[in-house]
Amino acid sequence: MGVVKVAIGDAVITFMWVFCASTLGVSTSLIQKALGFQSVAAALTITTSLIAFLVFVFNLLGDAMGGASFNPTGTASLYAAGIGDDNLISMAFRFPAQAIGAVGGALAIVEVMPPEYKHMLGGPSLQVDLHTGAIAEGVLTFIISFAVLYIVFKGPNNPLLKVLLLAMSTVALVVAGSSYTGPSMNPANAFGWAYVNNRHNTWEQFYVYWICPFVGAILAAWIFRVLFPSPVKQKKA
Repeated sequence: MGVVKVAIGDAVITFMWVFCASTLGVSTSLIQKALGFQSVAAALTITTSLIAFLVFVFNLLGDAMGGASFNPTGTASLYAAGIGDDNLISMAFRFPAQAIGAVGGALAIVEVMPPEYKHMLGGPSLQVDLHTGAIAEGVLTFIISFAVLYIVFKGPNNPLLKVLLLAMSTVALVVAGSSYTGPSMNPANAFGWAYVNNRHNTWEQFYVYWICPFVGAILAAWIFRVLFPSPVKQKKA
């Protein structure tokens, strides 16, 4: 029952994440217009601030929901790094739940977004050849997974500074991968939008946005585990 409860929490928080994160483009544009700042630097600053706020809120929500997560590669990287209580069985429940939650979030935001802003919605899309996109998504997920592990477990003690570093890392990688795969760095989010666009059952979806991100996340976790081994607990005599 515990595994099912966690999976339900994953579905709910992934629904909420995809719904909220999909409004970042619209929110950034509206804030820019309201403040009168139209530069690229201003847009990046606003987006980074919004992501930092979302990460802070969703970290609290995830903790309150017993460790719920909205990113399958994040769950996989923690498992591969030897952190947390997950196992192969629990992940077999969590990953589909996250994908279902993402589909719900994408469908919901499409329904409620005003028509004049719907053109700003949409998930990651492959803009290069298949193998280049797969490598790009794998590398980007490797970097973000390692960055998350380092910032969360070896970074500054100040939680607000951690959130800011996570947001800055995310925005930097989104900009770097924008001309390759979107990017996603989150298979559930990619699947949600692929479902909306009827591309969820294609080889491109699984190869670029599922297989390679998982490879990148697991490699990042293994390297993190080698570089920063957990202290061995001494058995009491």
